[in-house]
Amino acid sequence: MDKLKEQTCEACRVGAPQVTDEEIKILRGEIPEWDLVKEEGISKLQRIFVFGNFIDALNFTHRVGVEAEHEDHHPRITTEWGKVTVTWWTHKIKGLHQNDFIMAAKTDALKD
Repeated sequence: MDKLKEQTCEACRVGAPQVTDEEIKILRGEIPEWDLVKEEGISKLQRIFVFGNFIDALNFTHRVGVEAEHEDHHPRITTEWGKVTVTWWTHKIKGLHQNDFIMAAKTDALKD
């Protein structure tokens, strides 16, 4: 499998298949710091990024937003003093698609 952060998102339509449990196990190997969470029955990827101040957190939020817009795949981002919580899932299929794993890997790369 190509490194996730080097891939691009594909257009996802209503009815596209969610990733399987088997695929999740493989894909999570490239994004080990992300948690698999369920909210209202929907599986999502979530990670909290820690910063030393608000402006660094805000700048990271902006970088994530720019990358999300570039890939046309958008997360929930919560910015607070010293931390940013990023949550990825695919709204159209109410669950996880490979795009979410790609974007999680791209988000990790933005922290470095």
